[in-house]
Amino acid sequence: MKTSWEELSERQPVATKMLKNAVLKDRVAHAYLFEGPRGTGKRELALYYTKVLLCENVIDANPCGNCRNCKRVDSGNHPNVYIIEPEETSIKKHQIQQLQEEFAKTAVESNRKIYIIDHADKMTTNAANSLLKFLEEPVSITTAFLLTEQVQQILPTIQSRCQSIHFNPLPVRYFEEHLHQKDLQPALIPLLARITNSEQVAVEIAQEEWFAQARALVIELYEALVTTKKDSLLIIQQNVSKHFDTKEQVQLMLDMLVLAFKDMLYIYAEQDNNIVFRSEEALMTQALNRYSLEKITTCLEKILDAKKRLTSNANMVLVLEQMIIELQEGL
Repeated sequence: MKTSWEELSERQPVATKMLKNAVLKDRVAHAYLFEGPRGTGKRELALYYTKVLLCENVIDANPCGNCRNCKRVDSGNHPNVYIIEPEETSIKKHQIQQLQEEFAKTAVESNRKIYIIDHADKMTTNAANSLLKFLEEPVSITTAFLLTEQVQQILPTIQSRCQSIHFNPLPVRYFEEHLHQKDLQPALIPLLARITNSEQVAVEIAQEEWFAQARALVIELYEALVTTKKDSLLIIQQNVSKHFDTKEQVQLMLDMLVLAFKDMLYIYAEQDNNIVFRSEEALMTQALNRYSLEKITTCLEKILDAKKRLTSNANMVLVLEQMIIELQEGL
């Protein structure tokens, strides 16, 4: 795990500063709740903080990286560090009970024991109740890290016993720089950096055929809407059922359409460096002759309304057809 406070601060400046100061002031909490979107560095920061807490030669909150504890944390086999992840779809009571049993044993490498529960929102009710008791009555010197993308799914009683630290979406420019190091089409990177925070997800999405189809459909649909040279309703009817299997895929397509209309706002505000669909810049500039800021805002509202309707049991094609009709009414 080759990283540093400085590198982590580029991704999460607020969270990093809070945690580093806690070490410097000897105010390390017994339990932390790291909450925020996927791919924002929650697990990476939890592991680095673990390394800081266990390092034998830590200086100014910086782990040495060379001692036995640092090397074992890096290799993932430190006997006092426990990581719990969902078994299939949930974290079960017996996993928390095993954790409690391990923590009742005498520490080997250090007096401090650390556990990380990834996807803590996936704990069953029984598992959450077992953890709650453990948080109330920790054994030995214990530090807990609960990681979640769905903080609302964590019991309030558990939240109240943890120091909550929010992880913000990654800075777009930072994420784009990292994606450029991957074998991805440069034209896709601005789009990928705005529809996900996860490098792994970005790479996976970029390789999916439906993603390429969704991007092409968004461009075709946008061109049809702003030029009226094509039947945008027909584009939806002919393509959605054919190319998209889930509402999540259609939601992502709508996210792209939102970005296309936002590009018009960036051009209007002369912030061309923020444009996502660079290939459509000339068309967008022309479209601004017919689109007022109020009209662009209305279009964005209609698309976001369609996204909300898709979360229900509404038919995908019908929702999109209604959105197209509403968008055309305002043109």
